[in-house]
Amino acid sequence: MNKELIIRSGSNTVDFALLKDGKLVELHRDREDEKGFSVGDIFIAKIRKPVPGLNAAFVNVGFDKDAFLHYHDLGPNLPTLMKFTKLVTAGKLNDFTLKKFPFEPEIDKNGVITDVLSANQSILVQIVKEPISTKGPRISSELSLAGRYLVLVPFSERVSISQKIESKQEKERLKKMMLTIKPKGFGVIVRTVAEGKNVTELEKDLQGLMDKWILLCKRLTTAHHPSKVFGEVNRASSILRDVFNDTFTGIHIDDDELYYQTKDYLQEIAPSKVSIVKHYNNKEVPLFEKYHIERQIKTSFGKTVSMSKGAYLIIEHTEALHVIDVNSGNRSNKALSQEDTALEVNMIAASEIARQLRLRDMGGIIVVDFIDMSNPENRKVLYDYLKEEMSDDKAKHKILPPSKFGLIQITRQRVRPEVSIKTKEENPDHNGEGEIEAPILVIDKISADLERIIKENKSIVLNAHPFIAAYLTKGFPSVRTKWFFEYKRWIKIIPRDAYTYLEYHFFDKEGNQIEN
Repeated sequence: MNKELIIRSGSNTVDFALLKDGKLVELHRDREDEKGFSVGDIFIAKIRKPVPGLNAAFVNVGFDKDAFLHYHDLGPNLPTLMKFTKLVTAGKLNDFTLKKFPFEPEIDKNGVITDVLSANQSILVQIVKEPISTKGPRISSELSLAGRYLVLVPFSERVSISQKIESKQEKERLKKMMLTIKPKGFGVIVRTVAEGKNVTELEKDLQGLMDKWILLCKRLTTAHHPSKVFGEVNRASSILRDVFNDTFTGIHIDDDELYYQTKDYLQEIAPSKVSIVKHYNNKEVPLFEKYHIERQIKTSFGKTVSMSKGAYLIIEHTEALHVIDVNSGNRSNKALSQEDTALEVNMIAASEIARQLRLRDMGGIIVVDFIDMSNPENRKVLYDYLKEEMSDDKAKHKILPPSKFGLIQITRQRVRPEVSIKTKEENPDHNGEGEIEAPILVIDKISADLERIIKENKSIVLNAHPFIAAYLTKGFPSVRTKWFFEYKRWIKIIPRDAYTYLEYHFFDKEGNQIEN
């Protein structure tokens, strides 16, 4: 499997596209002009108002809307954190290692917010959920600093091992190792990628996290309240830290500075993989065009998502949840029963749904209406397959078995706003009004229909709007030429001025219309 990361830099944005065998599976965008409230950022903030009814406090972190801090997100060692923060900001504490810092008694896990927090107090908090819609950030005062192999947790003594590491022996080895090297006053979470790593590699990562902690503490002494005291150095490093592993075959970057930053970062975490970082400097063909990412973005973010064999998804969003409807389209396969056809389409849809959830970073409640299947074994096959397809998804998620109505419910962690790409363009017709789907979407629908109907029709004529007809026939190799090589048949294309932009029809050699 080819796994590539494509990084494109613009004037004030950096786009990150993750490809698997050339197919887009994740898309991230970093805007330099945004105020900077990203997951993982740490702020020195001011308590605005504790609300006993919610058992939470609204906190001023410098965003338009106050951040939300629930009692359960305070962490058991809140009194220790508050005392440490107060001493550091007052300049009365210079040793930030916590070796000799006495811990205060833990708070009651079922306590009340007003017992531990009051208005105008300063508090150190971390963003756990970015501002979404009309809501401010969700924050926690249980801090953590993420590294390549480890996560450092100040004011804790606990060592935790990733549940995705299956070997009990490996878990024991890692736990014993961490207990011998972790500093006093800090807890450690061992990440999945630490499996099989030696003590030298883990100790190096741990030291890097300790350096970040000390830098954070030094900034506290002069920081305004509220202000950011810790954030990622650059977005490329954080993306690589979270998604990079030994299966990557290429990283392509069109910006000099990002190219060298990425090489330096890989030199630290995986020196053997530095050679896969390539600088793309072709000025004639943009980077995203070279790897067909723009096309995939256009065809993947609309309300309708086309799949193979004529099937398609309808994805709609409400304030409360996402709804995905699976449709078989007008395809037919006489060799299969209705039940087998439903299972085949559902399996295709399961793969695409797993991809769409990551690609759009959809979160909250997702309800999927698969095609009904009467066989319980088939429903279990579909359920297991969907779980397997979503196993690579790093966002926390839970999938419920199919209901009696054939619905599968998914909950997926949402920590950032959903990725939304505009897939409609201005209507080019002289008398056209409003917006229409982008040309690439129309071409993809035509191609999907052609794949289905060409098996049963020897001679096909396509009638389409002149703009679409020109798009299909101009250039070399044109879309029509590619069809010829694939199907070994020449498709006659006739431009029709009377057609609307999205209208097209197939006809057989007798001039009879073929249903799309």
